[in-house]
Amino acid sequence: MTPVRRNYYDDSYQRTLAATVLAVNGDWIELDQTIFYPLGGGQPGDTGVMTGPDGKTHKVLDTRKGDSSEQVKHQLDTQDHGLAPGDPVETAIDWERRYRHMRMHTCMHLLGALIPVPVTGGAVGAEKSRLDFDLGEHQIDKVDLTTRINALIAEAHPVVFGTITEAELDEQPELVRTMSVQPPRGAGDIRTVRVEGVDFQPCGGTHVNNTSEIGAVRVSKIENKGKRNRRVHLVFE
Repeated sequence: MTPVRRNYYDDSYQRTLAATVLAVNGDWIELDQTIFYPLGGGQPGDTGVMTGPDGKTHKVLDTRKGDSSEQVKHQLDTQDHGLAPGDPVETAIDWERRYRHMRMHTCMHLLGALIPVPVTGGAVGAEKSRLDFDLGEHQIDKVDLTTRINALIAEAHPVVFGTITEAELDEQPELVRTMSVQPPRGAGDIRTVRVEGVDFQPCGGTHVNNTSEIGAVRVSKIENKGKRNRRVHLVFE
């Protein structure tokens, strides 16, 4: 299987793309390249539209990883789409939804930087997001967190993308903050996200280029999820 080109890593702001169908399995379509981010790392798969050579446009309901890490599959709203391998298609993501995910995902990195304990889980959403922390004796307050995270946003920190080898990551295990999700291995270098002066960690999600793009947010709730675990909810203002 030919590896898909993941254009969402080259440019997370790209909204449209011409591509070629590689494989069809019912309502699932694989392309030679894609701007659709597949579900992973707590971030939902992208939605949008796909237009075939007959001019018919179909909704993309979800995007998932394929049977291997080299594949990305797009779920259409019908199996009666008429697409076949080799067909050219025009694709467009739901940009408003994607951009909210980008803003939220970067904001989750800021939140994690403010609470220096292991992360046990999380979910990125277009309206609200959450991170779970193994808090131990560490104390947190939602008003204080809201003030400090908005200060980081307003400071307009650049967000820079890079890679790290598996060997380099093994030498710096503290970079992996999330206990429940480990960076994928065996597929070459691992992607990294650096919020300049704030945070640096492996991450395969889509992000904004500067924290100022996030906008105002609020820690809406802190839940007790066990003796040590606390769930911090974040929403856009």
